[in-house]
Amino acid sequence: MYRPNTFRPGLRGRATAALLAMATVATLGLTGCAQGNDTPVGTPDAPLPTEVPPGTTLVVADQQERLQSALRLSGELDKLPFKIEFANFVGGPAILEAFRAGAADVGQVGDVPPIHALAAGQDVPIIGSYQTNPQALKLAVAPGRSISKLADLKGKKIAYAEGTAQQAAVLKALTKAGLKPTDVELVRLQLAEFLDAVRTGQVDVAPLIEPNVTRLLRTQGASVIPDSETAGIYSGLAYLYARRAVVQDPAKAAATRALVGAFVRAWQWTNTHREEWATRYYIESQKVSADDAKRIVESLGTYTFPHLDQQLIARQQTTIDAIDAVGELPKKIKAVDGFDLRFDAAVTEAVTASGAAFAPAVS
Repeated sequence: MYRPNTFRPGLRGRATAALLAMATVATLGLTGCAQGNDTPVGTPDAPLPTEVPPGTTLVVADQQERLQSALRLSGELDKLPFKIEFANFVGGPAILEAFRAGAADVGQVGDVPPIHALAAGQDVPIIGSYQTNPQALKLAVAPGRSISKLADLKGKKIAYAEGTAQQAAVLKALTKAGLKPTDVELVRLQLAEFLDAVRTGQVDVAPLIEPNVTRLLRTQGASVIPDSETAGIYSGLAYLYARRAVVQDPAKAAATRALVGAFVRAWQWTNTHREEWATRYYIESQKVSADDAKRIVESLGTYTFPHLDQQLIARQQTTIDAIDAVGELPKKIKAVDGFDLRFDAAVTEAVTASGAAFAPAVS
Protein backbone atom coordinates (compact mmCIF):
# COMPACT_ATOMS: atom_id res chain seq x y z
CA MET A 1 0.00 0.00 0.00
CA TYR A 2 1.14 3.56 -0.45
CA ARG A 3 0.11 6.90 0.92
CA PRO A 4 -0.42 9.68 -1.62
CA ASN A 5 1.91 12.62 -1.28
CA THR A 6 0.24 15.58 0.40
CA PHE A 7 3.03 18.15 0.21
CA ARG A 8 3.24 21.05 -2.19
CA PRO A 9 6.04 20.41 -4.72
CA GLY A 10 6.90 24.10 -4.96
CA LEU A 11 8.22 24.37 -1.42
CA ARG A 12 12.00 24.37 -1.10
CA GLY A 13 14.96 24.09 1.22
CA ARG A 14 15.13 23.52 4.91
CA ALA A 15 11.64 24.83 5.57
CA THR A 16 10.26 22.07 3.33
CA ALA A 17 12.43 19.47 5.02
CA ALA A 18 11.31 20.56 8.48
CA LEU A 19 7.64 20.39 7.58
CA LEU A 20 8.06 17.01 5.96
CA ALA A 21 10.06 15.65 8.83
CA MET A 22 7.53 16.75 11.46
CA ALA A 23 4.59 15.37 9.47
CA THR A 24 6.23 12.05 8.78
CA VAL A 25 7.58 11.62 12.31
CA ALA A 26 4.01 11.98 13.56
CA THR A 27 2.98 9.20 11.20
CA LEU A 28 5.88 7.02 12.33
CA GLY A 29 4.48 6.95 15.82
CA LEU A 30 1.46 5.09 14.40
CA THR A 31 3.27 2.78 11.97
CA GLY A 32 6.06 1.66 14.27
CA CYS A 33 8.92 2.81 12.00
CA ALA A 34 12.32 3.48 13.54
CA GLN A 35 13.16 7.08 14.29
CA GLY A 36 15.95 9.13 15.80
CA ASN A 37 19.57 9.79 14.81
CA ASP A 38 21.84 6.98 13.70
CA THR A 39 25.19 6.13 15.22
CA PRO A 40 27.65 5.61 12.34
CA VAL A 41 28.90 2.03 12.28
CA GLY A 42 30.69 -0.14 9.73
CA THR A 43 28.83 -2.17 7.15
CA PRO A 44 27.88 -5.47 8.82
CA ASP A 45 29.14 -8.76 7.37
CA ALA A 46 25.99 -10.69 8.26
CA PRO A 47 23.85 -11.74 5.28
CA LEU A 48 20.65 -9.83 4.68
CA PRO A 49 17.48 -11.41 6.03
CA THR A 50 14.85 -12.30 3.43
CA GLU A 51 11.71 -12.84 5.50
CA VAL A 52 9.60 -9.70 5.96
CA PRO A 53 7.49 -9.90 9.14
CA PRO A 54 3.84 -8.78 8.97
CA GLY A 55 3.32 -5.14 9.86
CA THR A 56 6.66 -3.96 8.46
CA THR A 57 6.60 -0.44 6.97
CA LEU A 58 9.14 1.58 4.98
CA VAL A 59 8.91 5.32 4.42
CA VAL A 60 10.40 6.13 1.01
CA ALA A 61 11.60 9.62 0.07
CA ASP A 62 10.72 10.44 -3.52
CA GLN A 63 11.12 13.40 -5.86
CA GLN A 64 8.34 14.43 -8.24
CA GLU A 65 6.68 11.08 -7.40
CA ARG A 66 9.05 9.48 -9.89
CA LEU A 67 10.00 6.28 -8.07
CA GLN A 68 6.46 5.86 -6.78
CA SER A 69 5.13 6.12 -10.34
CA ALA A 70 7.61 3.62 -11.74
CA LEU A 71 6.76 1.12 -9.00
CA ARG A 72 3.02 1.64 -9.34
CA LEU A 73 2.79 1.60 -13.15
CA SER A 74 5.03 -1.46 -13.43
CA GLY A 75 2.88 -3.36 -10.92
CA GLU A 76 5.82 -3.80 -8.56
CA LEU A 77 4.25 -1.68 -5.82
CA ASP A 78 1.38 -4.12 -5.33
CA LYS A 79 3.77 -7.07 -5.06
CA LEU A 80 5.84 -5.70 -2.17
CA PRO A 81 5.46 -7.81 0.99
CA PHE A 82 5.26 -4.80 3.30
CA LYS A 83 3.57 -1.45 3.65
CA ILE A 84 5.21 1.45 1.86
CA GLU A 85 4.61 5.14 2.42
CA PHE A 86 5.91 7.86 0.09
CA ALA A 87 6.84 11.43 0.96
CA ASN A 88 7.68 13.80 -1.87
CA PHE A 89 10.74 16.07 -1.52
CA VAL A 90 12.46 18.79 -3.51
CA GLY A 91 16.10 17.80 -3.84
CA GLY A 92 18.65 15.68 -2.04
CA PRO A 93 19.33 18.14 0.83
CA ALA A 94 15.68 17.91 1.95
CA ILE A 95 15.85 14.10 1.87
CA LEU A 96 19.01 14.21 3.98
CA GLU A 97 17.19 16.34 6.56
CA ALA A 98 14.43 13.72 6.70
CA PHE A 99 17.02 10.95 7.16
CA ARG A 100 18.64 12.94 9.95
CA ALA A 101 15.26 13.27 11.68
CA GLY A 102 14.46 9.57 11.23
CA ALA A 103 11.49 10.64 9.10
CA ALA A 104 12.42 8.60 6.01
CA ASP A 105 13.98 5.17 5.61
CA VAL A 106 15.02 4.99 1.96
CA GLY A 107 15.38 7.52 -0.87
CA GLN A 108 16.28 7.79 -4.54
CA VAL A 109 18.70 10.57 -5.53
CA GLY A 110 21.48 11.42 -7.97
CA ASP A 111 25.14 10.65 -7.32
CA VAL A 112 26.04 13.86 -5.46
CA PRO A 113 23.61 13.90 -2.48
CA PRO A 114 25.17 10.74 -0.96
CA ILE A 115 28.53 12.54 -1.08
CA HIS A 116 27.20 15.46 0.91
CA ALA A 117 25.54 13.02 3.30
CA LEU A 118 28.91 11.42 4.02
CA ALA A 119 30.54 14.82 4.41
CA ALA A 120 27.82 15.76 6.91
CA GLY A 121 28.56 12.65 8.98
CA GLN A 122 25.34 10.85 8.06
CA ASP A 123 25.51 7.06 7.74
CA VAL A 124 23.21 6.41 4.77
CA PRO A 125 24.70 3.65 2.60
CA ILE A 126 23.92 3.17 -1.08
CA ILE A 127 21.94 -0.03 -1.67
CA GLY A 128 21.02 0.16 -5.36
CA SER A 129 21.81 2.09 -8.53
CA TYR A 130 20.85 2.67 -12.12
CA GLN A 131 22.78 4.13 -15.04
CA THR A 132 21.31 6.41 -17.70
CA ASN A 133 22.93 8.04 -20.72
CA PRO A 134 25.95 10.07 -19.51
CA GLN A 135 25.49 12.41 -22.46
CA ALA A 136 22.01 13.40 -21.28
CA LEU A 137 23.46 16.50 -19.61
CA LYS A 138 24.61 19.31 -21.90
CA LEU A 139 26.53 22.48 -21.20
CA ALA A 140 24.15 24.98 -22.74
CA VAL A 141 25.47 28.29 -24.09
CA ALA A 142 23.60 31.59 -24.04
CA PRO A 143 22.63 33.28 -27.32
CA GLY A 144 25.43 35.29 -28.86
CA ARG A 145 28.22 33.69 -26.82
CA SER A 146 31.13 32.07 -28.66
CA ILE A 147 31.82 29.02 -26.48
CA SER A 148 32.53 25.74 -28.26
CA LYS A 149 35.33 24.25 -26.12
CA LEU A 150 35.75 23.74 -22.39
CA ALA A 151 38.78 26.04 -22.49
CA ASP A 152 36.40 28.82 -23.58
CA LEU A 153 34.78 28.69 -20.13
CA LYS A 154 37.55 30.85 -18.67
CA GLY A 155 36.13 34.11 -17.37
CA LYS A 156 32.53 33.07 -18.04
CA LYS A 157 29.48 33.08 -15.76
CA ILE A 158 28.29 29.52 -15.09
CA ALA A 159 25.06 28.46 -13.37
CA TYR A 160 25.87 26.44 -10.24
CA ALA A 161 23.79 24.52 -7.70
CA GLU A 162 25.55 22.89 -4.75
CA GLY A 163 24.59 19.36 -3.79
CA THR A 164 23.44 18.39 -7.29
CA ALA A 165 24.75 16.29 -10.16
CA GLN A 166 25.01 19.56 -12.09
CA GLN A 167 27.50 20.83 -9.50
CA ALA A 168 29.77 17.85 -10.11
CA ALA A 169 29.42 18.24 -13.90
CA VAL A 170 30.55 21.87 -13.78
CA LEU A 171 33.52 21.08 -11.53
CA LYS A 172 34.57 18.13 -13.70
CA ALA A 173 34.31 20.32 -16.80
CA LEU A 174 36.59 22.92 -15.25
CA THR A 175 39.10 20.29 -14.17
CA LYS A 176 39.06 18.72 -17.63
CA ALA A 177 39.79 22.14 -19.12
CA GLY A 178 42.64 22.77 -16.67
CA LEU A 179 40.68 25.56 -15.01
CA LYS A 180 39.90 26.38 -11.38
CA PRO A 181 36.62 27.73 -9.99
CA THR A 182 38.39 31.05 -9.51
CA ASP A 183 38.95 31.18 -13.29
CA VAL A 184 35.18 31.51 -13.81
CA GLU A 185 32.24 33.10 -12.04
CA LEU A 186 30.01 30.47 -10.44
CA VAL A 187 26.51 31.91 -10.16
CA ARG A 188 24.54 30.12 -7.46
CA LEU A 189 20.98 29.44 -8.57
CA GLN A 190 18.20 26.91 -8.08
CA LEU A 191 18.09 24.24 -10.78
CA ALA A 192 14.68 25.49 -11.88
CA GLU A 193 16.27 28.86 -12.66
CA PHE A 194 19.00 27.53 -14.97
CA LEU A 195 17.05 27.60 -18.23
CA ASP A 196 15.83 31.19 -17.97
CA ALA A 197 19.22 32.36 -16.72
CA VAL A 198 21.10 31.03 -19.75
CA ARG A 199 18.33 31.78 -22.25
CA THR A 200 18.32 35.46 -21.22
CA GLY A 201 22.09 35.75 -20.91
CA GLN A 202 22.19 36.23 -17.14
CA VAL A 203 24.78 33.45 -17.24
CA ASP A 204 26.94 32.36 -20.16
CA VAL A 205 26.66 28.62 -19.55
CA ALA A 206 24.32 26.30 -17.65
CA PRO A 207 24.25 22.49 -17.34
CA LEU A 208 20.84 21.38 -18.66
CA ILE A 209 18.97 18.16 -19.25
CA GLU A 210 15.87 17.53 -21.36
CA PRO A 211 13.39 18.98 -21.96
CA ASN A 212 15.29 22.18 -21.14
CA VAL A 213 18.01 21.51 -23.71
CA THR A 214 15.45 21.53 -26.52
CA ARG A 215 13.66 24.53 -25.03
CA LEU A 216 16.93 26.47 -24.98
CA LEU A 217 17.80 25.56 -28.55
CA ARG A 218 14.50 27.07 -29.72
CA THR A 219 16.08 30.41 -28.75
CA GLN A 220 17.88 31.97 -31.71
CA GLY A 221 21.64 31.96 -31.26
CA ALA A 222 21.71 29.47 -28.37
CA SER A 223 23.94 26.39 -28.59
CA VAL A 224 25.52 23.57 -26.58
CA ILE A 225 29.15 22.63 -26.16
CA PRO A 226 29.76 19.47 -28.26
CA ASP A 227 29.58 16.07 -26.55
CA SER A 228 33.15 15.38 -27.67
CA GLU A 229 34.26 18.17 -25.34
CA THR A 230 32.05 17.31 -22.37
CA ALA A 231 32.47 13.51 -22.34
CA GLY A 232 33.04 12.28 -18.80
CA ILE A 233 31.66 15.25 -16.88
CA TYR A 234 28.32 13.59 -16.04
CA SER A 235 27.95 10.09 -14.64
CA GLY A 236 24.28 9.44 -15.42
CA LEU A 237 24.10 7.53 -12.14
CA ALA A 238 21.23 7.54 -9.65
CA TYR A 239 21.26 5.82 -6.29
CA LEU A 240 18.89 4.22 -3.83
CA TYR A 241 20.19 4.74 -0.31
CA ALA A 242 18.97 4.10 3.23
CA ARG A 243 19.65 4.95 6.84
CA ARG A 244 22.09 2.51 8.46
CA ALA A 245 19.62 1.81 11.27
CA VAL A 246 17.15 0.60 8.64
CA VAL A 247 19.50 -1.93 7.03
CA GLN A 248 20.56 -3.18 10.46
CA ASP A 249 17.01 -3.82 11.62
CA PRO A 250 16.07 -7.39 10.55
CA ALA A 251 12.51 -6.59 9.47
CA LYS A 252 13.36 -3.37 7.66
CA ALA A 253 16.50 -4.86 6.10
CA ALA A 254 14.44 -7.67 4.58
CA ALA A 255 11.89 -5.14 3.32
CA THR A 256 14.65 -2.95 1.89
CA ARG A 257 16.15 -5.95 0.10
CA ALA A 258 12.76 -6.59 -1.50
CA LEU A 259 12.52 -2.91 -2.45
CA VAL A 260 15.89 -3.07 -4.23
CA GLY A 261 14.60 -5.90 -6.41
CA ALA A 262 11.42 -3.96 -7.18
CA PHE A 263 13.50 -0.86 -7.96
CA VAL A 264 15.42 -2.77 -10.66
CA ARG A 265 12.33 -4.42 -12.13
CA ALA A 266 10.36 -1.15 -12.17
CA TRP A 267 13.02 0.77 -14.08
CA GLN A 268 13.44 -2.18 -16.44
CA TRP A 269 9.69 -1.95 -17.05
CA THR A 270 10.18 1.65 -18.21
CA ASN A 271 12.75 0.34 -20.71
CA THR A 272 10.19 -1.98 -22.28
CA HIS A 273 7.17 0.33 -21.95
CA ARG A 274 8.62 3.68 -23.05
CA GLU A 275 5.47 5.08 -24.62
CA GLU A 276 3.32 4.15 -21.63
CA TRP A 277 5.90 5.57 -19.22
CA ALA A 278 6.12 8.81 -21.21
CA THR A 279 2.34 9.15 -21.32
CA ARG A 280 1.40 8.07 -17.80
CA TYR A 281 4.23 9.78 -15.91
CA TYR A 282 5.58 12.70 -17.92
CA ILE A 283 2.43 13.79 -19.75
CA GLU A 284 -0.37 12.89 -17.32
CA SER A 285 1.44 13.28 -13.99
CA GLN A 286 4.12 15.89 -14.67
CA LYS A 287 2.07 17.81 -17.27
CA VAL A 288 4.80 18.13 -19.91
CA SER A 289 3.96 18.12 -23.60
CA ALA A 290 4.03 14.93 -25.65
CA ASP A 291 7.06 16.18 -27.58
CA ASP A 292 8.94 17.04 -24.39
CA ALA A 293 8.07 13.69 -22.81
CA LYS A 294 9.47 11.89 -25.84
CA ARG A 295 12.68 13.94 -25.73
CA ILE A 296 13.19 13.25 -22.02
CA VAL A 297 12.73 9.49 -22.40
CA GLU A 298 14.99 9.35 -25.46
CA SER A 299 17.71 11.46 -23.85
CA LEU A 300 17.95 9.19 -20.80
CA GLY A 301 18.29 6.09 -22.97
CA THR A 302 18.09 2.57 -21.59
CA TYR A 303 18.35 2.11 -17.84
CA THR A 304 21.10 -0.34 -16.89
CA PHE A 305 22.13 -1.45 -13.44
CA PRO A 306 25.64 -1.36 -11.97
CA HIS A 307 26.86 -4.04 -9.64
CA LEU A 308 27.47 -2.74 -6.14
CA ASP A 309 31.18 -3.43 -6.30
CA GLN A 310 34.62 -1.88 -6.22
CA GLN A 311 34.25 -0.42 -9.69
CA LEU A 312 31.15 1.53 -8.70
CA ILE A 313 32.89 2.66 -5.52
CA ALA A 314 35.82 3.88 -7.63
CA ARG A 315 33.47 5.84 -9.90
CA GLN A 316 31.87 7.49 -6.88
CA GLN A 317 35.31 8.29 -5.47
CA THR A 318 36.17 10.07 -8.73
CA THR A 319 33.19 12.38 -8.25
CA ILE A 320 34.10 12.90 -4.60
CA ASP A 321 37.64 13.83 -5.60
CA ALA A 322 36.40 16.29 -8.23
CA ILE A 323 34.30 18.13 -5.66
CA ASP A 324 36.96 17.96 -2.96
CA ALA A 325 39.77 19.15 -5.25
CA VAL A 326 38.19 22.58 -5.51
CA GLY A 327 37.47 22.89 -1.79
CA GLU A 328 33.74 22.17 -1.95
CA LEU A 329 33.74 19.49 0.79
CA PRO A 330 34.26 20.23 4.49
CA LYS A 331 36.40 17.14 5.07
CA LYS A 332 38.01 14.16 3.36
CA ILE A 333 35.62 11.27 2.76
CA LYS A 334 35.88 7.81 1.23
CA ALA A 335 33.27 6.44 -1.16
CA VAL A 336 33.60 2.95 0.32
CA ASP A 337 32.06 4.22 3.55
CA GLY A 338 28.87 5.07 1.68
CA PHE A 339 27.92 1.61 0.33
CA ASP A 340 26.34 -1.56 1.66
CA LEU A 341 27.61 -4.20 -0.78
CA ARG A 342 25.38 -6.91 0.68
CA PHE A 343 22.57 -5.61 -1.54
CA ASP A 344 24.42 -6.57 -4.71
CA ALA A 345 22.91 -10.05 -4.49
CA ALA A 346 19.42 -8.51 -4.71
CA VAL A 347 20.51 -6.37 -7.68
CA THR A 348 22.01 -9.37 -9.47
CA GLU A 349 18.95 -11.51 -8.88
CA ALA A 350 16.54 -8.85 -10.16
CA VAL A 351 18.61 -7.92 -13.22
CA THR A 352 18.98 -11.55 -14.26
CA ALA A 353 15.33 -12.49 -13.71
CA SER A 354 13.86 -9.40 -15.38
CA GLY A 355 15.97 -9.47 -18.53
CA ALA A 356 17.57 -6.13 -17.65
CA ALA A 357 21.23 -5.39 -18.39
CA PHE A 358 24.09 -4.72 -16.05
CA ALA A 359 25.73 -1.34 -16.60
CA PRO A 360 28.79 -1.60 -18.85
CA ALA A 361 32.22 -1.22 -17.35
CA VAL A 362 33.51 2.36 -17.26
CA SER A 363 37.23 2.93 -17.59
